[in-house]
Amino acid sequence: MSRVRVGVVLSLIALLAGCSGQEASPEPTRTVPRAAVTLPPSPAVLDYQLGAAYPPPAGVTLVARDSTASPAPGVHNVCYVNGFQTQPQDRELWLTQRGHLVLKDSGGDPVIDPEWPDEFLVDTSSPSNRDELARVIGESITRCADRGFQSVEIDNLDSYSRSGDRLTADHNLALAALLSARAHERGLPIGQKNSAEISRRAHDEVGFDFAVTEECHAFNECATYTDVYGPQVMDVEYTDNLRGTFAGTCADSATPKTTTLRDRKLVGPGDPAHVFQHC
Repeated sequence: MSRVRVGVVLSLIALLAGCSGQEASPEPTRTVPRAAVTLPPSPAVLDYQLGAAYPPPAGVTLVARDSTASPAPGVHNVCYVNGFQTQPQDRELWLTQRGHLVLKDSGGDPVIDPEWPDEFLVDTSSPSNRDELARVIGESITRCADRGFQSVEIDNLDSYSRSGDRLTADHNLALAALLSARAHERGLPIGQKNSAEISRRAHDEVGFDFAVTEECHAFNECATYTDVYGPQVMDVEYTDNLRGTFAGTCADSATPKTTTLRDRKLVGPGDPAHVFQHC
């Protein structure tokens, strides 16, 4: 990443940090120059392996795995990082050592994701928190690069929608800008995960290079991503929530060319619940 791009992003965050005292909602409005990174292949055959890492089936050209896993040889690997919520296995670490970075409700209890009750929302509402969170989450991004991943996706950009109005899109975009800078410094393109409604801002203001969507066809929002990212959109649909058949999903002109069908728990091929199909 060029020093010019780093300077733009850091200047943006400095402006957001702004005044002392109670922070107004940050407003990242400057368009960020695109980084010189190698984007994931598109169209591609994607295997989404967050639940279990296994040898990719024949024909797969793109694999997504957790940051704790190793990349698969011979394909482009996307590294999953939970940027705006905590991972279940790190629950005690966040409660005991990073409690000040966990979003709290009016009673002082951690705010959780109702669909993933083992995950806490992180508190992106202040510049100091965002700086510290960027250092913590940035370590995962660095690990992705060191392990040989070629891209990184940042999950739960939409955590503000589950925060009870304690967080805003502006708060999360401001942290995302810091994470984008870290990824680009390490030569990794960075992917927006979900949050269709802020895709234009995520691309232009933060510097996201591609998008990873879950069920954009099921929720009829694929065009919201492709209008911004063009062919650089990879979609994962799930067997328990298809809109029609998967053949119909693939036949829909709005569906990204890189679209995969998986079982909800993303289990490995040794499990009878395993499903892997692609358009």
